[in-house]
Amino acid sequence: MDKLVFSQDGSHTIISDRFGVSYHSKFGSIQETQTVFIDAGLDYIVSRGYRDINILEMGFGTGLNALMTYQSIKGININYHTLEAYPIVEAQYTELNYPEVLSLTEDQTKGFLDMHKASSGDKIAISENFDFTKHLIKIEDFTTSEKFDIIYYDAFAPTSQEELWTPELMAKLYDMCNPGAVLVTYCAKGSFKRALRSARFTVEALDGPEGKREMTRGKVV
Repeated sequence: MDKLVFSQDGSHTIISDRFGVSYHSKFGSIQETQTVFIDAGLDYIVSRGYRDINILEMGFGTGLNALMTYQSIKGININYHTLEAYPIVEAQYTELNYPEVLSLTEDQTKGFLDMHKASSGDKIAISENFDFTKHLIKIEDFTTSEKFDIIYYDAFAPTSQEELWTPELMAKLYDMCNPGAVLVTYCAKGSFKRALRSARFTVEALDGPEGKREMTRGKVV
């Protein structure tokens, strides 16, 4: 049975019984999402002048990345797609303490719960600036005509799911990107960086979140 635990910044994470690893860093779920996905992904793209942004997330999990993206909207429009093969259940997501820790409004809390309740493939308007589609599918089986400006790559680590970090899969993701897009992830493993380069991403090593020396950003140029 998956276990709900506290990370060091006081926010919840979940230990996956299936894969034997946590959904977020033990040093802090919120600080990891902020550093890896918001700062290096969303804020970077916004700083380059984007106002209508397509995001693809690999690994919806607890919904924290989507929630903090939704909470970060200021003067931009986001079309958010997320992939999840093993969704958590209502008894788990309703216990997550993100609404309290992030001081969510009533509307933001409802939006967070609506993301978890969403049916696979249904596009829903969480707000007038945030459209959300959840796909309950493995990334290997996912196809789309959409092109993305940001990829949040939040799969479990290569030690748990090596098949999700291959050159072939990175090439598939590259083909889903718009020019100028970025892929951001906590992973800084050398074999993964080589997989990105083989798929034609330009690779940047960035300072990682607390507890990790490095993270990775791949660019489409």
